[in-house]
Amino acid sequence: MPSPASHTIHRHQHHFGWDNAIPPILTVAPSETLSVDCSDSSDGQLTPDSTVADVAALDFGRINPVVGPIRIDGAQPGDAIKVTMGEFTPSGFGWTANIPGFGLLADQFAEPVLKIWSYDRAAMAPAAFSSSARVPLKPFAGTIGLALAEPGLHSIVPPRRTGGNLDVRDLSTGTMLYLPVEVAGGLFSIGDTHAAQDDGEVCGTAIESPMALTVTLDLVKRANLPPPRFTTPGPVTRHLDSDGYEATTGIGPDLMIAAREAVSRMIDLLVRDQGMAAVDAYMLCSVCGDLRISEIVDLPNWAVSFYFPRIVFR
Repeated sequence: MPSPASHTIHRHQHHFGWDNAIPPILTVAPSETLSVDCSDSSDGQLTPDSTVADVAALDFGRINPVVGPIRIDGAQPGDAIKVTMGEFTPSGFGWTANIPGFGLLADQFAEPVLKIWSYDRAAMAPAAFSSSARVPLKPFAGTIGLALAEPGLHSIVPPRRTGGNLDVRDLSTGTMLYLPVEVAGGLFSIGDTHAAQDDGEVCGTAIESPMALTVTLDLVKRANLPPPRFTTPGPVTRHLDSDGYEATTGIGPDLMIAAREAVSRMIDLLVRDQGMAAVDAYMLCSVCGDLRISEIVDLPNWAVSFYFPRIVFR
């Protein structure tokens, strides 16, 4: 049984970017469990009533709010914080967008597009993307990390050596994430919750969804940890793999180009076989596929694959 939460932290107690000068909102002892209420990555700018015009009007200064920071008593540089992900309480609302200038294929998809999702927050049944496509859900936190040693404000957008916008879909219930401490107290923050995402978040957004979650923060002294590592409690694709996959590849000497080609070819396949608009196929890939490095040792070319789960169209 998970430990009951010793503190509840509300979504208004958030900040934007990483800055070790931001005062902690709370100090906790190691092994305490927290209940955290997280906003979506738009900080509420997109709602169930939003239209595509709201995508074009997004204030990027408010992107990816993270709740915190939380000081862990006794944490010092060279230690690690072990974050055990507990239960998620989803909201039932989410959104996926193609945001101009953002995403793996931003040059191919220049116009804003918005998909509003409504899903069963209790049953967590696959959510309808269209009349023919339903996406299995797997809640997780996309942005989770500690403060950097360098002073000043650092953007929330990229992942960093102390965590941050990792967007690893397996940071879900039961996973244990280890983050290196660079400042006294660690200064932990979390947010950017998702109801589902592919491995790669190829269009730049997942099913962005506000939700509450619990985390347990433990202290590992003198861990001398390099950038983050994590342990999963079991299989990570069981919610997707029961009906197998369709897969496309990109092959060449540049991994980024190969990744773009693998995703582009999957979009072409979905357009041909499912009669989808290309931008809809792009967004669907971003919430339920697997972008994988399949081979990286056979000079001069590498192979990248994109796996799309057939269960989506069953």
